[in-house]
Amino acid sequence: MNAADAAPDAPVLRMRGISKSFLGGRVLHGIDLDLHPGEVHALVGENGAGKSTLMKILAGVHSADEGTIELSGERVSFDHPVQAQQAGVSTVFQEFNLLPERSVAENVYLGREPRRRGRVDARRMAADTEHLLADLGLTGLSAQVRVGSLSVAEQQIVEVVKALSHDARIISMDEPTSALAGHEVELLYGLVRRLSERGVAVLYVSHRLTEVFDLCERITVLKDGERVGTVDAGRTTSAELIRMMVGRSISAFFPEPAEGTELGPVRLEITDGGNEHLDGISLRAHGGEIVGLAGLQGSGRTELAHALFGLRRFTRGELRVDGRRVAPRSPNQAVRAGIALVTEDRKTEGLALNQSVLANGRLVLDSVLGLRAGERARRLPGLFSSLELVNRDSDQEVRYLSGGNQQKVVLAKWLATDPGVIVLDDPTRGIDVGAKRAVYTLIRRLAASGVAIILISSELTEVIGLADRTLVLHDGRVAGELPGGTSEEAVMALATGHGHDLEAC
Repeated sequence: MNAADAAPDAPVLRMRGISKSFLGGRVLHGIDLDLHPGEVHALVGENGAGKSTLMKILAGVHSADEGTIELSGERVSFDHPVQAQQAGVSTVFQEFNLLPERSVAENVYLGREPRRRGRVDARRMAADTEHLLADLGLTGLSAQVRVGSLSVAEQQIVEVVKALSHDARIISMDEPTSALAGHEVELLYGLVRRLSERGVAVLYVSHRLTEVFDLCERITVLKDGERVGTVDAGRTTSAELIRMMVGRSISAFFPEPAEGTELGPVRLEITDGGNEHLDGISLRAHGGEIVGLAGLQGSGRTELAHALFGLRRFTRGELRVDGRRVAPRSPNQAVRAGIALVTEDRKTEGLALNQSVLANGRLVLDSVLGLRAGERARRLPGLFSSLELVNRDSDQEVRYLSGGNQQKVVLAKWLATDPGVIVLDDPTRGIDVGAKRAVYTLIRRLAASGVAIILISSELTEVIGLADRTLVLHDGRVAGELPGGTSEEAVMALATGHGHDLEAC
């Protein structure tokens, strides 16, 4: 039994009637929220729902216009994040607040270093940090190592350890997996569970519903600055949660193919493709077709995308694009062969955030196609318009766009190259539920235009909802093929190497 079940009437946090306005516009309308010791509580909703504002009020970044906050029954009011930390409330934002050239210990105790005889007691600081790490079962991370040498997941751990060094009773996490690789997510899962076991309450903000159901006991849904409701994660479904967030059912979420759409000729064909990660891969994708790739972490999905794009080339077998045999040894060669790859991490791999919308649209044209890019570049404004990009103008820096609009810029960048094949690797990662619908519609429109699409997603519902058929990978091989609209159980049976159990699905 967790702490929330043991003492449902004794929350560590009670927020009542929280309201907030900016420049005369109300963004929060009387929000109520309870957190219990040891509870992992999700806060979900579309962009603009009010999640970040509520988190910042709890963190002391903003002050509420109306409402009250109680910690363990005591009324509190925070005018600064330091006050919140001193009261045991810490927040781990998406953008880390770490100094890369300093050690883990120096970051954990930054600004409040222990002293001995007027000097920083480095030995005690390191020992205290090692104790915090050991307390969380993180003995593989040294207090002395330089933060800049750590992975993103390890840096996130440093932020959490820093929060615990303030004797945090509540830790808020804002999109904690948005910058993590797949294998690093499990590290975060383990950390969140250990925090819960220690009695720390975790407020978990995420667009990824899989994580919400994996980790959280209760879920509070916000929409347009109002609290729609709080539900027990074990007694609801993703379909019900989506309905609460966007006001429509999941059946309306994935657009159907346009009526009368016929498949075109084969645009991509792989025959017995293989390398050090893949073996015997064979697939065909027609113009107008969406082919899904499903599988567990390490199954070979991303490795196949990289092989198509010349990042980890095929060393065996044959690859054809529009009937022409190609063997790309680099992304540049893949682009010239008519292949585009929309990577899962648009912020670090897909966009130049400090450059304009137009400059981002020209990135591939200018760097790969050179002089031939001029005519295609003139098509960019039309592409932005057709993708219904919402921006001030083409000179606006991409970093100021919403996640969904950033993804449209990535798509426009590749569409300008006139690809015959587009590989989409987690195309809706890090964008809100409402914006996902817009991306799904774009994917359908791209297919209808005659492009062959290879769709990879960590959200299995996306593959099932969009793909015309799905190839399931297991240990670098194709374990089987399933028709569109198949069940999650059928996919998982193949993905886990239990294809013989399909008849039972």
